[in-house]
Amino acid sequence: MTERMTGAQALVRALEHVGVDTVFGIPGGAILPAYDPLYDSVKVRHVLVRHEQGAGHAAEGYAQATGKVGVCMATSGPGATNLVTPIADAYMDSVPIVAITGQVASAAIGTDAFQEADISGITMPITKHNFLVTDPADIPRTIMEAFHIASTGRPGPVLVDISKDALQAQTEFQWPPTMQLPGYRPVTRPHSKQIREAAKLIAEARRPVLYVGGGVHKAGASAELLQLAELTGIPVITTLMARGTFPDGHPQHMGMPGMHGSVSAVGALQKADLIVGLGVRFDDRVTGQLSTFAPYAKIVHADIDPAEISKNRHADVPIVGDCKEVITDLVAAVGVVGKGDYTEWWTLLNGYKQTYPLGYDEFEDGSLAPQYVMQRLSAIAGPETYYVAGVGQHQMWAAQFIDYENPGTFINSGGLGTMGFAVPAAMGAKMGRPEATVWAIDGDGCFQMTNQELATCTLEGVPIKIAVINNGNLGMVRQWQTLFYDQRYSNTDLQTTRRIPDFVKLAEAYGCVGLRCERPEDVDATIKKAMEINDVPVVVDFVVHQDAMVWPMVAAGTSNDDIKIARDMAPVWDSED
Repeated sequence: MTERMTGAQALVRALEHVGVDTVFGIPGGAILPAYDPLYDSVKVRHVLVRHEQGAGHAAEGYAQATGKVGVCMATSGPGATNLVTPIADAYMDSVPIVAITGQVASAAIGTDAFQEADISGITMPITKHNFLVTDPADIPRTIMEAFHIASTGRPGPVLVDISKDALQAQTEFQWPPTMQLPGYRPVTRPHSKQIREAAKLIAEARRPVLYVGGGVHKAGASAELLQLAELTGIPVITTLMARGTFPDGHPQHMGMPGMHGSVSAVGALQKADLIVGLGVRFDDRVTGQLSTFAPYAKIVHADIDPAEISKNRHADVPIVGDCKEVITDLVAAVGVVGKGDYTEWWTLLNGYKQTYPLGYDEFEDGSLAPQYVMQRLSAIAGPETYYVAGVGQHQMWAAQFIDYENPGTFINSGGLGTMGFAVPAAMGAKMGRPEATVWAIDGDGCFQMTNQELATCTLEGVPIKIAVINNGNLGMVRQWQTLFYDQRYSNTDLQTTRRIPDFVKLAEAYGCVGLRCERPEDVDATIKKAMEINDVPVVVDFVVHQDAMVWPMVAAGTSNDDIKIARDMAPVWDSED
């Protein structure tokens, strides 16, 4: 059956057919024709955000929390360019979103018309694919293709830019359309020979490590990972993007690797004779100085994106495939060839774990340690909560001092490190999982980039909870200035501890509940009070010491062997090497 309608009506109908229930956006001239039929849709809820960046991050949070494709919408020109940051963020972290933008009329494209920007050209390096649609007949097929591309293979962002005249013109709507993607065939089944080679290396290894990244969570393979780990007895490390994919409380978990990883995780990689990388990128934050990374290790690298394999570190056994299928096949293959003897290896790693646990300084003046806030939040809110972090010190403390037992419960900006991510992403996560408790953990710097979305949360009835870790500074930049720039604090003092702005009053101005906590003895009561409020958003201003630092730390560009557990303090590695 075909039906006559406008391109805009076809767009809304196509969104309904692909299962969209929530769109985050702001109308404007070029996209306005699409907003008219959206007004009548009973299946698609539109959330009017206060900034397009908020729409993009909200779509990311929704996608991360639900596993579905997040959708954001903006007008042409500045509306579209305000989506560039969340699109880049989604690209780096493999988050499936579809960004729909209006474009000037097709006859005006290329004339520098009012509010014209070549958003397809601008976003080409940061999208999995993008489309410029000027024919209304192409709209349904393009939407179907965009959602298919965003959600299959290695997930990622797709942009659909539609000219205003295509939205206004009449067309014949037909569903389902026939997709035209002849060159797009993601490989999901791993090659059996490569699986057998990997199993053979596992059996021969004496110091193996399972290096687990976000790709394992994206594949929904946490149960299979647990099975592989317990079958083999191999230690597991989980990257920032994989926190919770393997339970923190499991005795085989060594922690998070990388620049601010645990000594046991960093040491495991450096001393390993075999690294089984599953859904990872071997990125610079994990490897440190690449030439000195894991010098004794053979590499098995499994990823759904063939471009990642051997990109940074040569893979002795490359495996292209979906991590769920890869791990399932590895379990079967290891069952045939058996596992190695890792007794000495465990003695060494457990020694690291016991000798160098994560810790922090408490302050003599009685001021609040941010790490303590994280520990108490973890204990009181619990492992079923979704924690959404921005970027910087608060993000690392959230990764280190909150216990993650369930996959997908830590949502943060990993690859791009985007300030302003937390509040809108938490809003999107809560809308995707309305039954869950969602805590945004933000810094006082990040919070001031997108806190206008508190208005959206209040008006839309999205009761997220926000812990602002307020040290009065751009904390991570200040930490680098302390360590590497002779304490010359150039332009990092935000003076928010002087209450400019006053975050409690700001929260109240947005219709939220505002709380403040400045002393360790008040932390539990403050968190419990926030947990009891479930009808409006809550903002808690945790005023912490400005000199709290994130440790351990591998300085940028240095070897993981040079990890510091505190200023001028390094672990003593075993002498046999």
